[in-house]
Amino acid sequence: MFKKVLSLAAALCMIATMAMPTLAVEELNPEDFDMEYYSRFKDDGISINVYNWGEYISIGEDGLLDVNQAFTDLTGIEVNYTTFDTNESLYAKLKSGGTNYDVIIPSDYMIARMIEEDMLEKLDFSNIPASENTMERFRDVSYDPTGEYSVPYTWGTVGIIYNTTMVDKTVDSWEILWDEDYAGNILMFSNPRDAFGIAQKMLGYSQNTEDPDELRECADLLKEQKPVVQAYVMDQIFDKMGSGEAAVGPYYAGDAVTMIADNPDLDFVVPKEGTNVFIDAMCIPKGAPQKEAAEMYINFLSEGIVAADNITYIGYSSPNQAAYDLLDEEVRNSPISYPSDEILARSEQFLNLSTETNQLMDELWTEILTDSGTVTTWMMPIVLIVLVVLAVILVVLRLRKRKKESY
Repeated sequence: MFKKVLSLAAALCMIATMAMPTLAVEELNPEDFDMEYYSRFKDDGISINVYNWGEYISIGEDGLLDVNQAFTDLTGIEVNYTTFDTNESLYAKLKSGGTNYDVIIPSDYMIARMIEEDMLEKLDFSNIPASENTMERFRDVSYDPTGEYSVPYTWGTVGIIYNTTMVDKTVDSWEILWDEDYAGNILMFSNPRDAFGIAQKMLGYSQNTEDPDELRECADLLKEQKPVVQAYVMDQIFDKMGSGEAAVGPYYAGDAVTMIADNPDLDFVVPKEGTNVFIDAMCIPKGAPQKEAAEMYINFLSEGIVAADNITYIGYSSPNQAAYDLLDEEVRNSPISYPSDEILARSEQFLNLSTETNQLMDELWTEILTDSGTVTTWMMPIVLIVLVVLAVILVVLRLRKRKKESY
């Protein structure tokens, strides 16, 4: 699954390299850390398996910390790091078995589902003292009501990222994603919860509705949208929006900041109908082979100086007070990364839905993706080209057949 704005890429680079501590690996000072704690497994040859979203951890660029390498240098614990692109794919991977992850970073509603299905370990917070850096507002959360299973990693909102040189209409509503004037240039989420969440806001329903009729109405709306959609995407949106291959699509605020930094023609807005506000948090799957080392990793990511570099790189909003205090004032005042109370008042947090509702949504999503839809104006040239090519092939085959028969 609360998955940066500076108006110019140069401004972002300035903040990353000047306003923040520049934590290249070789500059990480062990004296800033409790080495009695972090050296416990130094010579044990331990490794942990971490499963996270794509583009969701600092990798040592722009003078910022390479988080995983720094953790290994500090602790001696190797990090095997792989990525997923939706909460649903993460859930399916864990549910199918055969994988042994030590740390995962799902979104709020998926954490609630995993707690309900006994898929997560309770955390030993005596091994995670840096969790005290978590802001008060992120301690009492609906998805983990007892606070025993997770430590917040990031938060943010969902909105619309669009190319100002390709979109000439005012972008303030989810309706733009159904606008036939931009047919073939519209992207859409490839996961059901986010896609249905947009349709729910369009229709004025709760993003946590369990009413089957409302969900079917949302599915019908998403089917109506399908003919104008170029592609259903997750991480692919970076390339498509960055290169101008698409004009508009929904995505997460933190990633919007990254895309805007790469392409200043892009902009981001939270629609007037409201949106989803999410929290992604660090958890340990049931039966993790290296639970204590996993807790050490979670603690390291919660250290203020580490979390500050990490959040600067990935661009999301930080639930970590120590990290937030280290950020430049311009970043803390960013309307994308830290939206106004007015925007948050129009937002909802996804809750865990019943098994029946999840099954219905999955079935409806399959219907949407397999629905043939209709051919719209933007698709006609492609269809005509295909038809012409087929006609030419048929003519050539007939001529060859006649020529062969004449001999």
